[in-house]
Amino acid sequence: MILLQSHSRYLLEILSNRVQNVEKGVELDCNWVEFGDIRYHIQASIKSPHLLLLSVSLPTPPPETVFFGGLPLGAIEAVKAAYGPVIQILDPPRDGFNLTVKLNLTKLPPDEETKTSLLVKIASLREVVMGAPLRVMLKHLASRTVAPDMDGLVALVHRPTESFFLVPQAEKVTVVFPMRFKDSIDTVLATSFLQEFVEARRTAGLVNAPPCSWSPSPPLELKGAAVEALFANAGFVSFVLFPRHVEGIKLDKTVWNLSTFHAYVNYHVKVIQMFCLIQIYGANFQIVLRRIHAHSNEAACGVPDSGRTLICVYVCILFQALDRAKPDKEKAKKTGQSRSFKRLSLKEARSGLKS
Repeated sequence: MILLQSHSRYLLEILSNRVQNVEKGVELDCNWVEFGDIRYHIQASIKSPHLLLLSVSLPTPPPETVFFGGLPLGAIEAVKAAYGPVIQILDPPRDGFNLTVKLNLTKLPPDEETKTSLLVKIASLREVVMGAPLRVMLKHLASRTVAPDMDGLVALVHRPTESFFLVPQAEKVTVVFPMRFKDSIDTVLATSFLQEFVEARRTAGLVNAPPCSWSPSPPLELKGAAVEALFANAGFVSFVLFPRHVEGIKLDKTVWNLSTFHAYVNYHVKVIQMFCLIQIYGANFQIVLRRIHAHSNEAACGVPDSGRTLICVYVCILFQALDRAKPDKEKAKKTGQSRSFKRLSLKEARSGLKS
């Protein structure tokens, strides 16, 4: 299975290019979204090419989570500790964002290896900010203590208006994820994936991994949580962390994997969907790819066409190819009992699943 990287590859590319070409003084203004919940904006002017303003917009927190000044608990302290003099936190942040920092490229270390390592760390700003409260609790777990005022059920935001829960104790921390999906097919695939995910924990090679369980109903650890926070059409996944899981360098990896667990599951659900489509409609995907290549060539030759229009064309071609994959009735294969089988289109398959 593929694990998600903790740093933003796009942000790292921007930072690396800026460091290498800072003398050119090119104006910079970029917006993008990652994981469907974190929005970035980075800006630099021609007058001060070595200064960059990086803003981050976080997921809208549900009412059961605790935010201070629009940021998770301990986020400001975590940013200062991670980046030191290279980053200055601006107060207030830019409109529409939860955090704005000023990057001073002249304060990067001269050693190339150290500089690259720090740029990767800056590109991991999401992990530093979103994982701050989780990091605080897991650090206490490593020392077998409980963070002050965090000895009960704690809710942390990880997706817009959604949270996951922690029950911190001195010897262990239980983490519970209510898994929600909007699409019915995603829900079915995610439920099956999570059950297999739990079963995989029992293999001999994963004996030291945190114990994991799945349940269709809320576990006892969530007793007392708000009713609206307990909706989960793909069930509940629970992990039990012990001090050995967060000692030393394991802490950063554990924080990141927990912070992006839903994105990790969602990614593999989409991969499963695409794999199934390719297996069923492999020949038709060849047609789609050829037509996409043809349209791309036309766009590259100067045919006026926006990126959005091209995407619509590709989607239309895709669904046309899938619909053509349905064979004629007279050509349908017959079984020994003279029963015919019809290959369903994607649209019919979705309709059948919903019914």
